[in-house]
Parts: sequence; C-alpha cells; structure tokens
Amino acid sequence: MGDGWAVIVLSLTAAFVFALSSSLKHVSAGNVPDAQTMSMGRLARFARASMSHPLWLAAIACDAVALTLQAWALHVGALAVVQPMLASGLVFAVLLRQLHAHHQITRREVGWTIVLSAALGLFLALATAGNAGLVSGKADRTPAIVSGAVGLVLAAASIELGRRQRHAGRTAALLGVAVGVIYAATAALLKAVTDIIAKHPANILASWQLYALVVLGGGGLLLNQLAFQAGPFVASLPATATVDPLLSIVVGVSVYDEHIRSGPGSGIALAALLLVLGVAVIQLARDSAPDDATSDLQEPV
Repeated sequence: MGDGWAVIVLSLTAAFVFALSSSLKHVSAGNVPDAQTMSMGRLARFARASMSHPLWLAAIACDAVALTLQAWALHVGALAVVQPMLASGLVFAVLLRQLHAHHQITRREVGWTIVLSAALGLFLALATAGNAGLVSGKADRTPAIVSGAVGLVLAAASIELGRRQRHAGRTAALLGVAVGVIYAATAALLKAVTDIIAKHPANILASWQLYALVVLGGGGLLLNQLAFQAGPFVASLPATATVDPLLSIVVGVSVYDEHIRSGPGSGIALAALLLVLGVAVIQLARDSAPDDATSDLQEPV
C-alpha cells in the first residue's frame, strides 16, 4: 500500500473510531445521574458515575486507539490531508447513532451533518495548506494571555446561556461550543508541553502548562459528557467539532505566528465556508427535537 492510500485508510479509520467513542460517551451520559443544574454535589456524583461507567471507559480506550491512528497518519502524511479527513467522523457518528434501535435521526439532520462535514473538511484543507513546511515557534506571551482570557469568557458565557435554555438542542449546542473552546485550549497547551519536553525535558514537572493541561483536559471530558446528557447528539457534537479546529487555527495564527493560505480567492472561499459552517451548526441545534435527550436518557446499557 502506498503512502497516499495509507494516509487515507489511517485517517478514515481514526475518524470512525473517534465517532464510535463519541457514540459510546453519549449513551453512557444517559445512564448516569443528571447534573444539568451543575451544582457541585451533582457534578461530583456525575463525574464518579461517568468514570466508572463501562461504556465511558470503552470510549476512552477508543480515544487512545484513534489518537494513535491519527498520529500515525500525520507521521506518513500531511496535516492538510489528515485533518480534513477527520471531519468525516461527524458523519460516521451520526450514522452510528442512527443504527441504535431507540434513536432516530431525520434525513434533514443527516443532510446538514454531511454539509457541515464537507464544509469543515474543505476549510481545514484550505487553512492548513498555508502551514506546510512551517516550524513551530515560541508562543507569543501577550496574544496567548489575550486568547486565554477570551476563550475563558466565551466558554463561561456558552455554559451560562446553555443552562438558561429550555430547548434541549440549543442547550446541547451551547455546551458543545464550550467544549470546543476547551479542546482548542488543551491543544495549545499540549503544543506548549511538547515544546518544553523537546527542549528541556527536566523542566516539564516545574511547568504550569503541564498541570493546566491536566486540569483543563479533565474539565473538557466532564463538560463533554454534560453536553451529551443535555440534549441531542446532532446538536452537541457538530458544535464541538466545528469550534475546536476553527479556534485552534486562530490560536495558531495569533499565538504561534502560523499562516493560513492567503490571496483574495482563498479568503473569499474561507469566508464562504465559515458562513456554511455557521448555518449548518445553527440548523442542527434548532431542528433537533427537544424530546431526543429524554429518549437518550432512557437508553439501556
């Protein structure tokens, strides 16, 4: 098998395993104590139940396999090829949920998911093509602080707005946005941690980035489960899958001085794809039936 086919197979397999992980997490979220009020006591019970739930543990194992496949694909292929193909995981995830006997997803939702996946893949292909051959530099401190503060405000606002919603789809979508913000932040911290390990391995235990990564990563996993519990699968996951890579690109450009493909044609195309992404996410959140979440909460293990 040539490198080109190997990259395709590895990327699509990673996307499928990531989708399987998301499906398992969504089912497990419906079989643990409700924590949508986000009180400390309920959150503690929710976290304990989630971390001991067999389906959640299986999902974490899937994540480990998928990350290994993704790393392998990135080793033999280009970022501009691998990352867009991972966007197909959205379609895989929706199809996996459709196969579940107690959950029905409408053709309209499947259609918007396909549109979202295609637009996201094209956007990532255009954006990451401008980073080919670039060597990661040191993070710019001021933009990093500003990005962190803006991300914190955006995540907190999304969580608070989600709590106030009465529509399950909108609640799940807003929590999904917050998850995407946190995932983008953890990616930036992971990059910082790997840079420290590469240059000064002995300094890693004394670095604040390592402990911030652990705390933020754990918080992201917890919030992701809350988003899955809050409402329909087709509302929370697309929001997360869209916000995460888009904000990661913003952080790469503003903090690490990376570049996206320039030129008037590329700029217009990227802007148009962003518009399609926004419309697709909004449609999925709006069209998701409020009672989907209730049916998912009653799914058997």
